[in-house]
Amino acid sequence: MTSPLDEADLRARVQACIDEELRRQAVVLDELGPDVTDLLDRVGSLLAGGKRLRAAFLYWGHRAAGRADSDELVRLATAMEFFQAAALIHDDVMDDSDTRRGMPAAHRALAAVHTERGWGGDDERFGVAGAILAGNLCLTWTDELVATSGLDASDLAQGRVVFDRMRTQLMAGQFLDVVDSVRPWDDLAASERIERAQRVIRYKSAKYTVEHPLLIGATAGGLGESDLAHLSSYGLDLGHAFQLRDDLLGVFGDPETTGKPAGDDLREGKRTVLIAHTLSGTDDAGRQLLRTALGDPNLGTTAVDDLRAVITDSGAVDAVESEISRLAASARTSLAAATGVAPDAAVILDQLVEISTARTA
Repeated sequence: MTSPLDEADLRARVQACIDEELRRQAVVLDELGPDVTDLLDRVGSLLAGGKRLRAAFLYWGHRAAGRADSDELVRLATAMEFFQAAALIHDDVMDDSDTRRGMPAAHRALAAVHTERGWGGDDERFGVAGAILAGNLCLTWTDELVATSGLDASDLAQGRVVFDRMRTQLMAGQFLDVVDSVRPWDDLAASERIERAQRVIRYKSAKYTVEHPLLIGATAGGLGESDLAHLSSYGLDLGHAFQLRDDLLGVFGDPETTGKPAGDDLREGKRTVLIAHTLSGTDDAGRQLLRTALGDPNLGTTAVDDLRAVITDSGAVDAVESEISRLAASARTSLAAATGVAPDAAVILDQLVEISTARTA
């Protein structure tokens, strides 16, 4: 059975568009000399894989409005992958992550280049500087892809409104995550911890993963206001469920599948809904372990297993799984209510609910 992500040969076409854009940008940068190749290599490596969820949601949002398949639409959808790359590169810098998709994170890879060549100065500082600039290049190229997609100018202008909102809200959403990572949690009520974690999910992940790409495509396609509202609800619920699944995988996922070390979110000390539920459901000993171990970059296998046991025994995993199921069902209800959505697109969008919340993705 063909994956919904491969309908219309979308993933292959997006990759071809990515490759062509990187070749084009290499020509633009050629006059700067070979030193900038390191930046292109980091971006190219990151963009060589992935599920292409954001591209798929934009593409099928446009098709949902009854618009036809086109290379111009695929180019617009590809912009979402460059935007995602920028977010990942910058996120890895802020989280001080070592790996991404089974490879060294961009700032780590650039630091290694610095060391291998015996250059002066601090290798980590060089890596961080290069990664920030690589992410900025991806943001620039995102905008170029949108502007030069070739879609009708008036349609593109409609979608551009959502595109601009997405970019602004994601950057501020990233800052919400930074703020919540340092603001004390101990004196907060359980409901407030969950509320804060959910706010970060909404603006750092849910909107730019599903809702905004979907609405960029649908708005550019001229879908009616009522159906746009239903797709917005679908996108927010599904995007929220997607991030909750990602949070579970960040603690319990198989590194071969996630591309990240086992328990990496625990080492990074991420204050997720999962951890908020754990604090509410565990005993004093469990809470003490969380306070001392969560965020320790040197956590070993035994410590990770101990934390996993506390999280599971607290009932937090069951609570998050239940919420994922509820949100997925709610997303499907909203999609069904969007009666003006083209039937072929509705089928794919329904299938993408399962893809986005799968236990091993």
